[in-house]
Amino acid sequence: MRSRQSVRDMVLSMLAVGGVVAVGYLFVPHSAGDGVHAVEYRTALASAKRAAPYPVLGPQGLPDRWRATSVEYRKDKNGHNVWHLGFVTPSGEYAAIEQSNGAKADVLSAVVPGGAADGSAPVAGQDWERYQGDRYRGLTRQDGTATTVVAGSASYAELTELAQSLH
Repeated sequence: MRSRQSVRDMVLSMLAVGGVVAVGYLFVPHSAGDGVHAVEYRTALASAKRAAPYPVLGPQGLPDRWRATSVEYRKDKNGHNVWHLGFVTPSGEYAAIEQSNGAKADVLSAVVPGGAADGSAPVAGQDWERYQGDRYRGLTRQDGTATTVVAGSASYAELTELAQSLH
């Protein structure tokens, strides 16, 4: 008799705990999104523009479907100033702006590993060089001491859209 009571008590206890867990699950908010954590970049962009020894470029007028996911202004291991702003594009791919006063070849090899020249693309009235890498593709141009690379897994069309928004 006592063992039946112990089993019955254990089953009732498990049902009570299960009920509490089920109620808790129903009231805890669940993410319905795609898991992308968007970041605010405008303050970091303003700070980088004040600190950098070259004109830092940032997007203006980029549609809301472009979601910024990473932002950073730092010195690299060689002491060059690096501005980075990464996005998830409307198609769900990755695109980023990378600027540095390092050597163009060094910036390209870091951002578009295995990159080989792939022609040029007109962007806002200027020719940008295209590079296709092992994993990423990119558009680049040199302005004074700054190398700007717009790169990622996004299509050249999306990279061009991002490059056109830079000011």
